[in-house]
Amino acid sequence: MNNFIVRTLTGIVFVATIVICFTNPTAMVLLFAAITGMTVWEFTGLVNEHKGVQVNMFISSVAAVYLFVAMAGYNSGFAMGGNVNGTAPGAIFIPYLITIIYLLVAELYLKAKDPIGNWAYTMMAQLYISLPFSTLNVLAFPTFGQYNMLLPLSIFVFLWINDSGAYCVGSLLGRHKLFPRISPGKSWEGSIGGGVLVVVVALLIATLLEKNMPGESSLSPLGWAGLGLTVVVFGTLGDLVESLFKRTLGIKDSGNILPGHGGMLDRFDSSLLAIPAAVVYLFTLTLF
Repeated sequence: MNNFIVRTLTGIVFVATIVICFTNPTAMVLLFAAITGMTVWEFTGLVNEHKGVQVNMFISSVAAVYLFVAMAGYNSGFAMGGNVNGTAPGAIFIPYLITIIYLLVAELYLKAKDPIGNWAYTMMAQLYISLPFSTLNVLAFPTFGQYNMLLPLSIFVFLWINDSGAYCVGSLLGRHKLFPRISPGKSWEGSIGGGVLVVVVALLIATLLEKNMPGESSLSPLGWAGLGLTVVVFGTLGDLVESLFKRTLGIKDSGNILPGHGGMLDRFDSSLLAIPAAVVYLFTLTLF
């Protein structure tokens, strides 16, 4: 019972913090920059305990935070400076590239037992965590200099609804395992139930926006439903990817920073695939 109360209170604070931060662009950037760094720190700490791998936790985490902030500066237009073309200069990413080059070259001098493993996990931290979080800025700043909380917040709302719907439907009707080798607790029935609930909510959002805030969103009701399904599919895959990661390392939770909810990876695993997938989906819509 005590664990349930702790888990519930942590969940409420977690959701409230995410929602509130999206109401202000500066708060969003600061919070998710911190989340990016903490998640990479957690990830590198876990892999450093596995098979003699030794990743530079500090530099990897700093690089991840910088990439997020640089993406925010680029997409928000904050880094525009005197660029006559009206877009943020790509030079803002040069320090990040230098850091990545350093992390690769440093292995030549460290005489590590498994330099290939070090390289692989170092790059994985950036590709699996830092880059997906950074693309959140593409959703938050769809136009240079203009902040819109609707799209990035909707990704997390869809993920939360999907998790809740999948859990409830799966607990009541779950019979067929979705991916028993990696996550025996997930069922097809739960996944479908969560997906249906997300589509319903997506259509409701589209209806409310059209009625109360016309012109606020460029997505049609069908477009919103497609976004919801995209988040459901890739959010579930993101959850499975993290489950495979933890099974490979032989751990139950990625950490204990969030009482009753595990670590940062445990809380944001779904978003690590859902966010970039949503970006691809939305850019695809603009092409057709």
